[in-house]
Amino acid sequence: MAHSVSSSTPPAERRTGSAVTTATDPSVGALVQSAMADVSTLIRAEIELAKTEITGSAKKAGVSVGLFAAAGVLLAFAGIYLFVTLAELFTWLGLPRWVSYLIVTVGLLVVAALAGLVGLRMLKKIDKPERTLESLRELPEVMHREAPGQRRRDLPTVSNGRVERRGPDTYLV
Repeated sequence: MAHSVSSSTPPAERRTGSAVTTATDPSVGALVQSAMADVSTLIRAEIELAKTEITGSAKKAGVSVGLFAAAGVLLAFAGIYLFVTLAELFTWLGLPRWVSYLIVTVGLLVVAALAGLVGLRMLKKIDKPERTLESLRELPEVMHREAPGQRRRDLPTVSNGRVERRGPDTYLV
């Protein structure tokens, strides 16, 4: 290494019990400077390595997402052909062609309506962050009334992933 101390000092310059500084031995400042330069170089090299690895991973992820999108589009086309085949099956069973396609279309509309209703019910069950909205409504009032560094109310306390309410007059949620 560039900053290693050599033990090949001449015997005349060696003394027992005390250190000798010669022109060939680096100073402590030079050693620290060299070590910091080495650490800086190491950190830069690690960052470049990380960039290289992430770039390769990002390219692979992009190709994977593209392939999944292509698979989804092809699956959608296959679904269209499946419903055409189902309508043709009804025609083969003796129904007029227009009735067969009408049956398939109405069936698709019923399934889409059911999925929409289930989704709407699930959406209505989502709780609004009412306590957050309440504290946000109070924020302008609190900002104007309280002096910097002083609070009229306590800050929220979180324990076990839940925010605790301390009293009716607090904005703790």
